[in-house]
Formats: sequence, structure tokens, C-alpha cells
Amino acid sequence: MRPHGPGQVKELTGKVALVTGGAVRVGLEIARALVAGVVRRLGRLDILVNNAALFFRTPVLTTTPAQFDRLLAVNLRAPFFVSQAAARAMGRRGGRIINIADVGAVRAWAGYVPYGVSKAGVVMLTRGLAAALAPRIQVNAVAPGVVLLPEGFPRASGRRLAARIPMGRHGRPADVAQAVRFFATCSDYITGQVLFVDGGMSL
Repeated sequence: MRPHGPGQVKELTGKVALVTGGAVRVGLEIARALVAGVVRRLGRLDILVNNAALFFRTPVLTTTPAQFDRLLAVNLRAPFFVSQAAARAMGRRGGRIINIADVGAVRAWAGYVPYGVSKAGVVMLTRGLAAALAPRIQVNAVAPGVVLLPEGFPRASGRRLAARIPMGRHGRPADVAQAVRFFATCSDYITGQVLFVDGGMSL
């Protein structure tokens, strides 16, 4: 994890972080084995970032049970069980879990209902885990808005979308990374919170 400033350099020195999502189709058992492998190789786990997710269009009248289940399995079920494994690995030393939610958790998108349901679930998962794992583990979430448009997304549509964002632009990966770094280094009195990094879309 790349520090952002002098204070964060000090606070992150020697910390071991695991970020899921390096591969889109990583299964739950593989993700869990990522947790075990980190502890085996590095001796500890301090920070987990649940970043792996699926996002695809699901029109209400044509969405299949398999599509619905796939979205919920990757976007909600996996973060729960990877967090469970991480919490066990963190032990008495404690640590931090940072979930990546989405502005879609609070804004309804007609063509992406199961996705929105899964991310709304991530918000409640964050709050529930924060309550269950306190005081030794802090659990928070970052909820990005539009950061990376899908491949092939029409440029004109992208400009119209940006124009509807109060800040007048799409987000950048660095915007999200800074929010994650905040939760990785902030006071341990902050837990169960959701930080929207969406340029004001959730207003």
C-alpha cells in the first residue's frame, strides 16, 4: 500500500495488507487461501481490503437466477467469508477491514438491480462486522461513484454522465485509493462508517 504523506508512512510501516480483486473470477476458496498464504509467508495480516467485485447489466425482466446468485456470491458472500478468515488471522493484535461498496448502494439503477442489492448488502455487512469485531478490528467502507467507465462506453454518454456529477468529472482511482489509505491509518475510534467518494452523486 503506497503511503500518502509523512504521517501515513510511519503508520503503515511494517503493516501487511491484502487487497482482493487481482483477478476478476477469483473464487471464495481461492480468496481465503490468499489470506492463509499471506499469514504463512509474512507472519501476520493487519489490513484487508475487500475489493473484488462483479458488475454487469441485469435487466429486471431477463435476469436469471444464476446471474443474480453470481453477483451476490462475489460481491457480498465472498467479502463476508474472507473477512471472517482475516479476522481469525488478525487475532488479538487486531487490524482493519476496508470494504469497497458503491454509490449504487444508495442510488437505484434500473438495469443493475442485483448489483445495487449486493452493494447495499456490503454497507450493512460493514456495519454488522464493525459491531461484531469491535474493539480489536475496525471495519469501514469506501463507496466510489463513477471511476472507470466500462470498455466501449460511448464518449458522448460519458460526458453527459460527468455533467450530472456535482464535481463535474468522473472519479479517478487515486481518489478511491486515498480514501482507503484514510481508513487504513485513521483513529481506531472510527468504525462502521461509509465514505462516499463520488463527486457528490449520492447527494
